[in-house]
Amino acid sequence: MNALEQLRTMTTIVADTGDLSAIERLAPVDATTNPSLITKALTHPDKQALLSDTLNRFQGDIDAVIDALTIEIGCDILKLIEGRVSTEVDARLSYDTQATINKALDFMDAYSQAGVDSDRILIKIAATWQGIEAAKVLEKQNIHCNLTLLFGQHQAAACADAGVTLISPFVGRILDWQKRQQNRQIVPVEDDMGVQSVKLIYQYFKQHGYATQVMGASFRSPEQVLALAGCDLLTISPELLDSLAALETQVIRQLSPELAINGSAALNKISLDQAAFDAAYQDDKVTQNLLPKGIDGFIAARDQLADTLKLMKK
Repeated sequence: MNALEQLRTMTTIVADTGDLSAIERLAPVDATTNPSLITKALTHPDKQALLSDTLNRFQGDIDAVIDALTIEIGCDILKLIEGRVSTEVDARLSYDTQATINKALDFMDAYSQAGVDSDRILIKIAATWQGIEAAKVLEKQNIHCNLTLLFGQHQAAACADAGVTLISPFVGRILDWQKRQQNRQIVPVEDDMGVQSVKLIYQYFKQHGYATQVMGASFRSPEQVLALAGCDLLTISPELLDSLAALETQVIRQLSPELAINGSAALNKISLDQAAFDAAYQDDKVTQNLLPKGIDGFIAARDQLADTLKLMKK
């Protein structure tokens, strides 16, 4: 078996792409929606009638149009996969718990009206304290959440305590930060802070019996991916998936519940209220740098989509 085939025996593979044609080709278990995907869909001939109808239906209310298109694209993706689609809450709401809850409930209602089972939806929320608190409320209503832009152990611990279904720690962005801080062009995978972060989170969750799944994200190389073989899920770009499929090498499992519990140093359980979470954030230079930038990037992508839709409306 090639490296990708071996990896599939250990880990649930998710395609990290917004390209519907790539999703169809790669047939991942899970997938996601985001403003970049909707922007791409705008150029497809098959979507022009939908776009025109949606703009007319909401009389140019751009936020309502984006939400409606998000659900439409989510439904399109679900036709191509067996698993779940992550639907992203507007990143402008990342520090507003109640607004995040309200938007999630709106999305779930829209999916329900489209005949989609709630178990196939993950509400994607930035892992701020307010976002995690929103996820805690939603999970109690059996609405499953994917907490993203996760860079620090304190974020992961708070998500686990909140009963979040899934977290997406970002491997590659941490490596990018490490290279800048250490002025290094190349970092061996054994020294990769992004890889180390996910391993530590995985071990912590398994040692303390948390049900929250860990999905490594934001990879820069096949070596990073293989260093996390055995993680609950890994979301991987089509380019890296193709590289792994072309790689003829033995893949050795790096993570498993048994290894985490019996083969790793014991990790103390962490309990965080908001004050402790904020203090941990202030002590974590990686998260302090990357979380706000990530939120700003999500907002910029939505703004770009809004600008495109405003031009179409004219």
